[in-house]
Amino acid sequence: MTIILTPYWSDGVQKLKMAPQLMTAEPKPKPGLVPPAFNDDVHTLRCLNQLRSKDKNIEKYIYLSMLKEQDSSMFYKLCLQYMSEFTPIIYTPIVGDACLQYSHIYRRPEGLFISIKDKGKIRESSRILGLGDLGVNGMPISIGKLSLYIAGAGIRPSSTIPICLDLGTNNQKYLDDPLYLGLRQKRITGPEMTEFMDEFMHEMSVAFPKLLVQFEHVEDFSTDNAFHYLERYRNKYPVFNDDIQGTGAVVLSGLINAARLSSAASGRPITDHRILFFGAGSAGVGVAMQLMSFFTLNGLSQDQARERIWLIDSQGLVFDARGPIAEHKKFFSRKDHSGPPITEILDIIEYVKPTALLGLSTISNAFTPDVIQAMAVLNPRPIIFPLSNPVRLSECSFQDAVKYTNGKVLFASGSPFPEIRYEDETLFPGQGNNMYIFPGLGLGAILSRATSVTDSMVEASSLGLAGSLTEEERSMGLLYPRIERIREISARIATQVIRAAQKEGVDRSTDLRPMSDAELLKSVSSKMWYP
Repeated sequence: MTIILTPYWSDGVQKLKMAPQLMTAEPKPKPGLVPPAFNDDVHTLRCLNQLRSKDKNIEKYIYLSMLKEQDSSMFYKLCLQYMSEFTPIIYTPIVGDACLQYSHIYRRPEGLFISIKDKGKIRESSRILGLGDLGVNGMPISIGKLSLYIAGAGIRPSSTIPICLDLGTNNQKYLDDPLYLGLRQKRITGPEMTEFMDEFMHEMSVAFPKLLVQFEHVEDFSTDNAFHYLERYRNKYPVFNDDIQGTGAVVLSGLINAARLSSAASGRPITDHRILFFGAGSAGVGVAMQLMSFFTLNGLSQDQARERIWLIDSQGLVFDARGPIAEHKKFFSRKDHSGPPITEILDIIEYVKPTALLGLSTISNAFTPDVIQAMAVLNPRPIIFPLSNPVRLSECSFQDAVKYTNGKVLFASGSPFPEIRYEDETLFPGQGNNMYIFPGLGLGAILSRATSVTDSMVEASSLGLAGSLTEEERSMGLLYPRIERIREISARIATQVIRAAQKEGVDRSTDLRPMSDAELLKSVSSKMWYP
């Protein structure tokens, strides 16, 4: 699909507008422009065979990028039919490789690039935005996520556009690369960056009052900036940060289902769980904030919920008496430990006695056999979630988690692992993939015309996902539903998100309020775009 941005002048300022686009399927070629024996079903098989003929993952990514450009209907048709096969290619983990090679595999524009040099003349966007990192090589993440909005929740392709904000990069490798597509300057920070972001957000809201902004950040979008801009804009515009809130919501969903199984095995109350985070960056703290809902939903106060969560950073256990602590970690910094620093993960496990161990550190194999076994000693069914992406950075593998807990582990990872056979039983790993959450959350926010994306809306998306398991999936011990059901799941999530928006009074689609839950679900499903 080609998005056409047409320049025009207004009050002496050059602006851009998006050309009207058809809301229907792409027209079929006229007679004579296709072979006489051409058949749509056979061509679907042909495109699938061409994809599967590629022996390198990056080549599969490039092929699908070109297919989306040249025949978007076929691309999304295949996405829906082969969701479990396509998702790892257009999103995690292969999109990580696409980012690293973006300036080398680039073929043609697939989004909008705005740099600090455009400050003072920003004027264009679209209804759903994927904001790449502050170097252009993050653009494939935004492209991939928007593809999943379309495939997973039926958002119209014509109402999405990925945007990369390029404020320079501090990565010398990119600055020295003759093929690098971004600005060749060090990244700007401080007030100048905030002025640029304020201008961008304001102009988007003026040009597109119904916009929903999803922030993306990778390494160049620092932890403190991620929290700063989320807090700065979340009550003024419909905006959310998927790395902070989306990851938290999908992990909360998996934890809800895992904790039920763990408590059933141990006989301990659901509120007795103790959660230990290995990794205290923006993603780790964002997930920790979201997981407080697990305890408050079960009757604990905010302070009691916070006391059930511990953080480990590069210096060990995070606690007040240790010394100066980064601002974003202070909320969970322990006040009940004043002894010497505890730096080793095994010692921290012995001290905390967690029921759940979550990894967001990007440290490969940090959960050693000894760590996994320590969790198994403490818990009949330990919860172990190595959530770092891609697979090579995962804190442990599914195979090791099963082996060193004698098959008792309740497991979810950030990247996909294959199912395995253990003692004549097939065990299935969970994947805490954000794509379960953000398409339905975004769809609900759009259909309700929410003025902001509130914490309760994010929480509702998590509860919607947790409750979407079928009886068959529960009998298989799954923590997350089959990804092939993503449209059904997204409709359920969007319905609950709309209800949450209505309860908080941030919805502007008042015609949805009188509908019963069944009517609302039917209405949400009817709004989904199909190729």
